[in-house]
Amino acid sequence: MTAAAGSGSGDPPTGAERGRLDSARLLPGVGVLRHYDHRWWRGDLVAGLTVAAYLVPQVMAYAGIAGLPPVTGLWAIVGPLVVYAILGSSRQLSVGPESTTALMTATAIATLAPDADPGQRATLAAVLALTVAVICFVGWATGLGFLSEFFSKPVLLGYMTGIAALMIIGQLGRVTRIATDGRSTYLEVRSLVTNSVQLHWPTAVLALAVLVVLLILDRFLPRWPGPLLAMAASAAVVAGFHLTAEGIRVIGAVPAGLPPFGPPDLTGIPWREMVPVAVGVALVGYTDNVLTGRSFAARQGREIDPDQEFFALGAANAAAGLTGGFPVSSSGSRTALGAMMGSHTQLSSLVSLVCVLATLFFLGPAIASFPSAALGSVVVFAALKLIDLREWRRVARFRRSELVLAILTTAGVLAFDVLIGIAIAVGLSILDLLRRLTTPAEAVLGRVPGTPGMYDTADTPAAQPVPGLVVYRYDAPLFFANSVDFRRRALQAALTADTPTRWFLLNAEANGEVDLTAGDEMEQLRRMLDEHGIRFAIARLNEEARAQLERAGIIDAVGRDYVFPTLPTAISAFEQWAAGHPVDDPADPEPAGGPGSGSGRRWRKRSRRDRDPGRHEQPGRRERPTDPGGPPATSR
Repeated sequence: MTAAAGSGSGDPPTGAERGRLDSARLLPGVGVLRHYDHRWWRGDLVAGLTVAAYLVPQVMAYAGIAGLPPVTGLWAIVGPLVVYAILGSSRQLSVGPESTTALMTATAIATLAPDADPGQRATLAAVLALTVAVICFVGWATGLGFLSEFFSKPVLLGYMTGIAALMIIGQLGRVTRIATDGRSTYLEVRSLVTNSVQLHWPTAVLALAVLVVLLILDRFLPRWPGPLLAMAASAAVVAGFHLTAEGIRVIGAVPAGLPPFGPPDLTGIPWREMVPVAVGVALVGYTDNVLTGRSFAARQGREIDPDQEFFALGAANAAAGLTGGFPVSSSGSRTALGAMMGSHTQLSSLVSLVCVLATLFFLGPAIASFPSAALGSVVVFAALKLIDLREWRRVARFRRSELVLAILTTAGVLAFDVLIGIAIAVGLSILDLLRRLTTPAEAVLGRVPGTPGMYDTADTPAAQPVPGLVVYRYDAPLFFANSVDFRRRALQAALTADTPTRWFLLNAEANGEVDLTAGDEMEQLRRMLDEHGIRFAIARLNEEARAQLERAGIIDAVGRDYVFPTLPTAISAFEQWAAGHPVDDPADPEPAGGPGSGSGRRWRKRSRRDRDPGRHEQPGRRERPTDPGGPPATSR
């Protein structure tokens, strides 16, 4: 077989093709750069330059937060920028030092070695970064990327809004020169209020002017590199009018020199205390990477690989630890700034890397002239772009519970920290999921004259049940938490039909899985219906659920002749049976409730308010038309 034939759609991939597939999965950045579209270069170039102008002073400040020399921040950015550009699955994510992980690093060092000298602190920070890397590699190797699936759209929306608010609050001290306490959001806001008399008006006016210029450029000239122009103009104004004499602060001298390379000294490291701290830092960093990366990827109609993000984050932290840095993750502000400037790929990060290296050798004096207040305004502007008011309105219209979840996520991020806030939001997401699974929608199905398929009689007034037959659908997998609810509601549907029920047909298309507890409840339902003279039957049961019911003995109890592949075959079997068994046939006992068991009224879907007056009613769902004679559908 030739190579060409081996690569055909019907043949397995060759060894070379498998190698390329594995390479593309492990080195996604290389694949993107290999197929680079030349139309992207301007956006990547401008984004890389703009982010670099913001990144250099920012990472130096984060090093200070971690209690390390400012140059450590520059060292901690060099390796991660290269590594993530090759290994990362996000095309826009900016990795490197970040405020939350920097603060966690400072807290960890203070706990592990409160009396450490600067050299010992730097060693502990580097070891912490390497430990975080090992934990991320374990997460990648064990496939823990599925944890990111618990981050729903409301959680993502609330998270990004909370991060935007933290970014704005964190810059208020810089743009006003008010001394702030950054240990928590509450303390920072309180210190801004109590120390408001320290407001430096020239700094505040400059920051406000830069922000206004940025908003105007974004509104009327969105393709112009607004942040870069604003920072350059502000630097020119400060230098031209000698505003430093009026108290306007600039970034100042940028340290020079390449980072050292090599493993830190592991002697005397308190591993028992180090590992739990590293687990927390890894969780925060991974959460930041996935949530931020997924948010920006969605704007491009793309996706990220959660497992690959574990690997890329581990490699980035390993690079930081081996170059004298400290733990890194992703920066929402830098990512937002790069996206705003038109970044398309990680080439923008490589451009920023070149600028960082140039700064370490040549460009320190130019960046040193940038006003700190202007950089603060750029961050505030990038944060404002993260708040998606249109999406908030859409979530509010969709479902109140999801709006509450988004609000609680934002509040959790602001009131506690990123990790706790997201943990609370994910916990609430799971509780909301369980609530919906334990009391899902239900439907009694009927036929619309002249229209194929069956429809929910509660939603479609023209749908009429088949006389004597209740076709019932319960819209959730059947498991221990909703099995009793299923039995009670199914029995009520059977006993409150318009006409005396002779057969009860469970449309099992939505019951893709049935556990043992639910199987026992289904058998109890069958026995209770039998006591009322009602035959229990099942249709559209998928193979997995059928196998589970086989093992539980339910199929034999129901009778294999009463398990049907489709609704049309089940209804046809009932109609043939009913034709040979008139209602008044003595051999066909009347339901125990007698003719009145149908209660003389049309069955209606019970709302949650009927079952629990303290809960809101859940709207019903319309049944999709059934494919006549088609195979049983898989569960939804």
